[in-house]
Amino acid sequence: MTYIKDFDQLGRGDVEEAGGKGANLGELTQAGFHVPRGFVLTTAAYADFVEANGLGARILELATLPADAPQQDYDGAAHQIRSLFSDRVMPPGIARELSEAYSRLGHALPDASGEDIPVAVRSSATAEDLASASFAGQQDTYLNIRGAEAVAASVIACWASLWNARAMAYRAREGLDPATVRLAVVIQQMVESDSAGVMFTANPANGRRDQVVVSASWGLGESVVSGAVTTDDIVVDPAAGRILSRLTADKEVMMAYSKDGTAEQPVPEPKRREPVLDDAAAAALARQGTAIAEHFAAPQDIE
Repeated sequence: MTYIKDFDQLGRGDVEEAGGKGANLGELTQAGFHVPRGFVLTTAAYADFVEANGLGARILELATLPADAPQQDYDGAAHQIRSLFSDRVMPPGIARELSEAYSRLGHALPDASGEDIPVAVRSSATAEDLASASFAGQQDTYLNIRGAEAVAASVIACWASLWNARAMAYRAREGLDPATVRLAVVIQQMVESDSAGVMFTANPANGRRDQVVVSASWGLGESVVSGAVTTDDIVVDPAAGRILSRLTADKEVMMAYSKDGTAEQPVPEPKRREPVLDDAAAAALARQGTAIAEHFAAPQDIE
């Protein structure tokens, strides 16, 4: 069994194998867009882990809840399912392929020794990042993970997060059968960014597809995606490369690397009210966003 697929082996049609996030990263890579390097541990690994540990029936017993179930029922089920995963060991075949792929990724990167490179370990469910379901962000992501053992532990935590309370409640409301969902895991090179954010290729305030909105802050991007930090917001006319409006925030905190993952830290005083992106950078991002939206033939939200 091959459990690993590099991004350049995947495309938008591979959701059942790579999840929504993994399939879209593969599609972008194959289309020539700049995507930090990485690979996907496919949904087959999740299915084989569950089968090898005899978890399937118990997971469904706990996870099959009505949409109007009280929150404490979802919280209790999620806690029990997480315990099921944390008490089990990854089958040797999956662990070996994952470790080998992580090592190959390190050796393939410029200026990297191949030893314990920092990666993001990102959940990629078969029901997320799809045109029909706004499911992204329901499962967990772990940043600045180093070493094969830590990567494997983060993968198991991602698998368990398929059954967190928020995700189970969302699926129940959307009428998604819990027996049909699977989780792939993206392992991707970390970028030690000065700034990061989210770009909307259609203005969410008015729906205009000729306006791109960039929300950005200092540091790593996960805190922008989660809404944990204040962002600068820039509206761009991508065709003209012109800034239509700009709101520069007082950015008190940012997310940065720490010894064991990431940590929130204060923004240095001189940078708190400094624009994260100048006009040229915002316009260049907007052009990239428009090209991606044209490739997918639909508006996109892009980290």
